[in-house]
Amino acid sequence: MYFALGTVLSFLINYFFYSSDNLGLDVFYALAFGIAWGIAYYLDTSNITLPQKLGLSFVAMGILVLIGTLLFSLELAIPSILKFSTVFVAYYLIASFRATKSLRN
Repeated sequence: MYFALGTVLSFLINYFFYSSDNLGLDVFYALAFGIAWGIAYYLDTSNITLPQKLGLSFVAMGILVLIGTLLFSLELAIPSILKFSTVFVAYYLIASFRATKSLRN
């Protein structure tokens, strides 16, 4: 749910307000945004340690850069990991204000 909602909202914002004149690039950035929300939600459990969360997020960012470089170029792939890391940090920042330190509970 977080993945789908994040992807759709990000795409609509990029498409209507920041159109890059490249629909594929807008979709790729929206997917990076949605993947970040989805992974952050998935990892939001006490069963997964902080090093594991960081490791999995770095693996996801590496995959985004690889796919972005193959589809577009390295210069266009870098903003996807910036979006990913910003969303990932924002998720845990928002969660830190809750007593449970989680958005799942």
